[in-house]
Amino acid sequence: MSQELAPLLLLLLSIHSALALRICSFNVRSFGESKQEDQNAMDVIVKVIKRCDIMLLMEIKDSNNRICPVLMEKLNGEKLVSVKRSYHYHDYQDGDVDVFSREPFVVWFQSPHTAVKDFVIIPLHTTPETSVKEIDELVDVYMDVKHRWKAENFIFMGDFNAGCSYVPKKAWKNIRLRTDPRFVWLIGDQEDTTVKRSTKCAYDRIVLRGQEIVSSVVPKSNSVFDFQKAYKLTEEEALDVSDHFPVEFKLQSSRAFTNSKKSVTVRKKTKSKRS
Repeated sequence: MSQELAPLLLLLLSIHSALALRICSFNVRSFGESKQEDQNAMDVIVKVIKRCDIMLLMEIKDSNNRICPVLMEKLNGEKLVSVKRSYHYHDYQDGDVDVFSREPFVVWFQSPHTAVKDFVIIPLHTTPETSVKEIDELVDVYMDVKHRWKAENFIFMGDFNAGCSYVPKKAWKNIRLRTDPRFVWLIGDQEDTTVKRSTKCAYDRIVLRGQEIVSSVVPKSNSVFDFQKAYKLTEEEALDVSDHFPVEFKLQSSRAFTNSKKSVTVRKKTKSKRS
């Protein structure tokens, strides 16, 4: 993948999450040398990333490989997850047109401290004009990776351009990732992931597949992070950072998940005694 146009970067941070693993996706919009030299924008970007344990960054344009080392220096911390396997998906299916503008770089994570012990992240950054086909094609990626690795828990996330005119309502019926109820959408159509207040579109999405990972999500943790409001920025200052807000969710820690199950068991026993 060309560093100049590299659209995706997965950073393993895992700095602070004792109770849950926060997984985020953020289109930083044209993250190149000029933005790196903007100290105010960089400060916000680093703050946003530091909130997360796994961060998917998009639109990194770094032909000289300067941005990644700078970020890693600022973000270095204890790792709570490790990479089990990785795979750059290529759409070479017979009779199938390659619709991806950026073919997904798939990563399988091992996560010993969460309730779900491993999960696959399939990132996607679509081109607006082909977003419907690209989102639908994620099902083929899922089937390929599941067959290849025998994995069960999947996270699909990124800038799907899945809102407003790019994916009109009537187009959803042609997207298998949406029509199959086994794919659970954590960021819904009603959300607004855009910084510009003149628009309201849910471009950025997170989708899960797998009963174990779905049941491990911390309730009400799936959300859009409004860094403009959180850091008291003007709209102009926020747009210097990006025109997208990050999306995120949390996975329960193994300890919290175990305690939760024990609590349910205790309550059931108490009720039975009373009866």
